[in-house]
Amino acid sequence: MANTMTLIASSTVGSGGTATISFSSIPSTYTDLLFKCSVRTNAGVTVDNIFFTVNGSGTSYSGKMVYGNGASAVSSTSSSTQFDSLIQPGASSTTSTFGSTEIYIPNYTSSNYKSFSADSVSENNGTTAWAILSAGLWSNTSAITSVTITAPGSGSFIAASTAYLYGIKNS
Repeated sequence: MANTMTLIASSTVGSGGTATISFSSIPSTYTDLLFKCSVRTNAGVTVDNIFFTVNGSGTSYSGKMVYGNGASAVSSTSSSTQFDSLIQPGASSTTSTFGSTEIYIPNYTSSNYKSFSADSVSENNGTTAWAILSAGLWSNTSAITSVTITAPGSGSFIAASTAYLYGIKNS
């Protein structure tokens, strides 16, 4: 059986920037979800985090990740109020570069805990650029009906940052 991928929603950040990008009212007609974004923050750092939450929940996230910068690699485990094993460039990275993140969520309507896998890279035309591969778990049995990414602290995603949500189903 072939899988089909359908764009559910998209967002492009305007000139004022925004602290969050959210997609809500996700239909339950698909088997899996794919979230993609290309973002950058206004924080005065080279590499910044992205915080990912589902259904507005601030509990029950855990993850395992491996990340590196071209010179070293590290693995770690996290348990948090949001999934925070995602990165993008901040204002101190190379001008006009954006990071790339992809999060795959299988069986998002099932009554089991929701697992997901993520691939996140921070672009920088310099000596250091980071990449993270991670596996996450939201320990909740509710169907996923919304997803949100948030810039950390008081930061914002800058203009031209984009996000897309796709539904995937067997046809």
